[in-house]
Amino acid sequence: MIKFLDLKTINKEYSEELKQAANKVIESGWYLLGEELNKFETSYSSFCKTKYCLGVANGLDALRLIFKAYIELGIFKEGDEIIVPANTYIASILAITDNNLKPVFVEPNVNTYNLDSRLIEEKITSKTKGILTVHLYGQISVDEKMLAICKKYRLKLIEDGAQSHGAEYKDKISGGIGDAGAHSFYPGKNLGALGDAGAVTTNDSALADCINALRNYGSHVKYENKYKGYNSRLDEIQAAFLNVKLKYIHDDIKARREIANFYLKNIENHKIATPQLLQGEGHVWHLFVISVKNREALKEYLLEKGIQTLIHYPIPPQKQQCYTEYHHLTLPKTEEIHKTVVSLPLYKGLTKKEQLYIVETLNDF
Repeated sequence: MIKFLDLKTINKEYSEELKQAANKVIESGWYLLGEELNKFETSYSSFCKTKYCLGVANGLDALRLIFKAYIELGIFKEGDEIIVPANTYIASILAITDNNLKPVFVEPNVNTYNLDSRLIEEKITSKTKGILTVHLYGQISVDEKMLAICKKYRLKLIEDGAQSHGAEYKDKISGGIGDAGAHSFYPGKNLGALGDAGAVTTNDSALADCINALRNYGSHVKYENKYKGYNSRLDEIQAAFLNVKLKYIHDDIKARREIANFYLKNIENHKIATPQLLQGEGHVWHLFVISVKNREALKEYLLEKGIQTLIHYPIPPQKQQCYTEYHHLTLPKTEEIHKTVVSLPLYKGLTKKEQLYIVETLNDF
C-alpha cells in the first residue's frame, strides 16, 4: 500500500537529531519561552524575510491572535468584515468568527483553487477592513491586483500560510508578503513538528508586541495582564524539533517540486485535470490536487490498486453544520471544487517506483 502520507518515513531521516533535541530540552529544565523558541523565532523570521516571528500553540491560534491583536490595537472592531476565500479549510473561517468579525466569502479561481482577486472589489463595503488570503495547497494566492486593492481601500492583508512554508512571490516569502502571516506546523505540513505548533510572522512592531502578550495570558510582565489574552505558546520541545527540521526545508521543497513536476509531465488522462501554476515556480506543493468528475470511482479504483488518497476538502466551510447562517449562500465554483478534488500522495520519501506506479495507474483509469 502506498500511503497518502508516511510521517514515520519522513521523520526517520531526522530521528537521531530529533532525539538529541528532545533530550537537550529535557535536561535543560526549561520547557516554555526559552532558548529553543528564541532560536526558532530568529531562524524562521529570517527564513520568511520578516522582522518578527512569534511561536504559538497551533496554526488556528496564529490566525486568531492576528485578528485579536488588530482589535486590541483599534484597527478592527467587532462586526467588521473580512474578505476570505470560500474554498478553504474551516480554520480560516473560525479565526474570523471567533473574534466576532464577519467572513465575506469570495469564490476561487478555478485554475488554482485560490482566492480570485478579480472578484474581491465587488464585495467591499464600508465595513470591510481586511483580506484573509489562503495560499492553498502551497501556491501563493497574492497577486498585484490584490495588493492594489489593499492599498486602495486601506485593507490589512493577512496570509494563511499553513500550507505554504517557503513559497515565493517575487522577492518575498509566504508570511512576509502581507501585513501578517499565520503558519501551522501540524505534523503533516511541509515543515511539521511532532505535535501541534504554529507561528505568526510580521514586520509590524506594534502587532508583534501585542501578540507577544496575547499568547501569554495578555501579559508582558508576569502577573500583570494588559489584555484579555490566551494561553497559546509554542513549547520548547516542539521548537527544538522545528529547529532540526527547518535546516532541511529547502531539501523538502526540492523533493516535492520534483515529484509534482513528474506528475504534471506524465499524468495523461483526459478525465483528470491536473493543477495549474499561475505564480511561476514559487509553488511548494503541500498537496497535489487533481480534479475528476467521477471522484468516488477514482478513489475506489486507486485504493483497490493500493494507493491511498484524501479529499481536501469534502465540505466547504459555509456548508458545515456549525455555520447554518451561511447555508443560504450560492457559491457554485466552490461547491463544484469540493465535489471533484482528490489529493495524491506527495512527500519526500515517495520512491520513483511508487511515483511511476501512481502515474500509470491514473493513466489506466
